[in-house]
Amino acid sequence: MKTFNDLAFYMHPLYKGIATRCFFDNGYGVSVVKHENSYGGNKGLFELAVLEGTAENFVITYSTGITEDVLGNLSEADVTEQMIKVQNLPSIK
Repeated sequence: MKTFNDLAFYMHPLYKGIATRCFFDNGYGVSVVKHENSYGGNKGLFELAVLEGTAENFVITYSTGITEDVLGNLSEADVTEQMIKVQNLPSIK
C-alpha cells in the first residue's frame, strides 16, 4: 500500500504551496495539496480529492462513498488513512 511517504510533492503552479497526485492500480488516485487556499493549508494541513482515471486522463470523483467533496484539514496520518481507503476500492479497470 502506498502512504503519505510515497508522495512526491512539487510547487503548486497557481498558489503558494505544494501539490501532488498519486494513482493506484484499481483506477483511482488522489490529489493532495497544501496551499494558501486549501482547506487547512493555513494550519499546515492537507486537502485531498479522490480521482478516477490515469495520470494522463482523470477527473475528481464523488461517487466512491469515501467523500462527497474534498477532504480538508488532514494530517499526514489522515492522508495515509484516506489513501488506503482509495486503494481498497474495487477496481474500475
